[in-house]
Amino acid sequence: MISTRQVYLMALCCALAVSPIYYHQPLLPQIAAAFALPSARGSLIATLTQLGYAIGLLLFVPLADGVQPRTLASRAIIANAVALIGCAAAPSFSVLAVCSFLVGMTAISAQIIIPAVSGAAAPETRGRIVGSLLGGLSSGVLLARTLSGFIGAMLGWRSIFLIAAIIDLALLVVIRGLPVATGLATIRYGELMRSLVRLVRDEGLLRISAAMGFLVFAAFSAFWATLAALLVRPPYHFGPATIGAFGLAGIVGLSVSAQLGAVVDRIGARKIASAGALTVVVAFAFVAAGGRSLAWLIVGMVLLDLGNRATFIANQARIYALRPEARSRLNTVYMVSYFLGGALGAALGGVGALHAAWIGLAVVGVLLALAAVAVNSLAYGRRVPAFTGAQT
Repeated sequence: MISTRQVYLMALCCALAVSPIYYHQPLLPQIAAAFALPSARGSLIATLTQLGYAIGLLLFVPLADGVQPRTLASRAIIANAVALIGCAAAPSFSVLAVCSFLVGMTAISAQIIIPAVSGAAAPETRGRIVGSLLGGLSSGVLLARTLSGFIGAMLGWRSIFLIAAIIDLALLVVIRGLPVATGLATIRYGELMRSLVRLVRDEGLLRISAAMGFLVFAAFSAFWATLAALLVRPPYHFGPATIGAFGLAGIVGLSVSAQLGAVVDRIGARKIASAGALTVVVAFAFVAAGGRSLAWLIVGMVLLDLGNRATFIANQARIYALRPEARSRLNTVYMVSYFLGGALGAALGGVGALHAAWIGLAVVGVLLALAAVAVNSLAYGRRVPAFTGAQT
């Protein structure tokens, strides 16, 4: 069993651990300008960071089924701090791109924490606890975007990477509260990687959830990787601090994360996952009007965050019910797919915005979210384990 205090402490860990892969987002135009590059080139940093995160999840997170999660997370945090210092000192855009990839690759501690904590939770509370941890994760995203915007405006974009490295040192202290895992498997690394392939082959619901996460987060990432480049254009002409403040739109979703987890426990993951993807479709209808109305844009941002959050919680809830002894590996498959979608979405969002600004971005988001709805329809008719008391 895990105490409420431990849940809150681990939610804080998730917040601090995930922040490094989002600090750059409000600063992409500023970074591109520093290296005398077109604003659109800044999206490459977002793409490489997401890609690095996906690869780090694939290579390192499965080890948590055989290594104490606390030890593995601590090593990743130290490596992340080194990569962040590399970003701060980067003499060229190429070096910054490589270091950004390494930041993503090592910013994986939250995805070690979540399955470790969920495994220590009682089945009837697991959805609520996953929702609480996701709330911590989301608060880290909000903190990263907002803080980096203000710091970038005052001290320049390099300073935020130094501050992030210092935050990593604080995280090393907090991570000591991670529950000690029991029943760890003794699996060779090669066998561990092959077991991922077998999980994908054998678990149809895992394939569906991973594909849906890929598509929904691609839509979400398309928006956030492109937003700064659109907001520096007419009619807004916003700077980094103002753009960073747009991250506060995530407060609404953050405040209801635990409640969303409880709804998944009660109603079931299939329905909530579909509802979340449809909410993303509606969100991009508002985003399409973002070039004419700031109010519509903000509504779209809130709905986008809620839809992505609901889908994420629902998908993780149902995959964790499949094989309790392999939660870290199940989480790895899902999150690798999720952030590969993020990398693709960052690239597609840039292309859409380049050709048709807000409308182009919205078209990309709507198509991706509708594809997610179609994928999730394959889950209906499947019998899957109950995540808690309700059928998922």
